[in-house]
Amino acid sequence: MYLWLATPGTTAASTTVVSPGVHADVDQEGTMIGLEVLDASDVLQDNVQFEVELDLPQHTTAGST
Repeated sequence: MYLWLATPGTTAASTTVVSPGVHADVDQEGTMIGLEVLDASDVLQDNVQFEVELDLPQHTTAGST
C-alpha cells in the first residue's frame, strides 16, 4: 500500500525505514512525499489505525509568527 503525499510520480531522493514494513520517501528538499506499507495486510492485520513517529524538520508558512 502506498500513500502519496505529493503529486503522484514525484521522484524520491531517499527512503527511510520508519518501522518494520513501513518506509517514508522524501524528495530532494527533505519533504516527505509518500509512505509505503509493505505487505500491508500482514503489517496492519486487523488494525485500521497504526502510529508512526517521524522526525521531520519543522516548516513555517510565510507571514506566520
